Amino acid sequence: MCGVGKRVERRMEIRRDDLSGPEIQALLAEHVTDMHRISPRENVHALDVDGLRRPDITFWTVWSGADLLGCGALKELDARHGEIKSMRTARTHRRSGVGKAMLTHILEEAKRRRYDRLSLETGSQPAFEPARRLYASFGFTRCEPFASSVLSLVEK
Repeated sequence: MCGVGKRVERRMEIRRDDLSGPEIQALLAEHVTDMHRISPRENVHALDVDGLRRPDITFWTVWSGADLLGCGALKELDARHGEIKSMRTARTHRRSGVGKAMLTHILEEAKRRRYDRLSLETGSQPAFEPARRLYASFGFTRCEPFASSVLSLVEK
């Protein structure tokens, strides 16, 4: 039997990450390159590895065994306000629940930290439509720019 039509559930593990592994460095390089490719120059706010190592940012990766599936981060803007940063799913694992798992994890952490407000920025170009749908499914809505942002974003 070949198992056609059978969906295989993959176990995902979310880990706090120090950004030192070659897998995450490659995924973040792909992320920054893509953001420069599809976003206007003045609206590229993707952080590189050094930017994500700042003390006000907590960074996680999603794994299935030895496979890096994606990543995400939470930046503390102040004691009651956080910002979601660097949500990215590896190309080969898109539309498999990785983004949903990471976003759920970040929301749980924001709740644990007792944030009153959680913001993020995302592009308005068609390439960002899947991300906008994901965020909307979690209750995020458009809002005014926050912190130093000047582009479209959503807030929960």
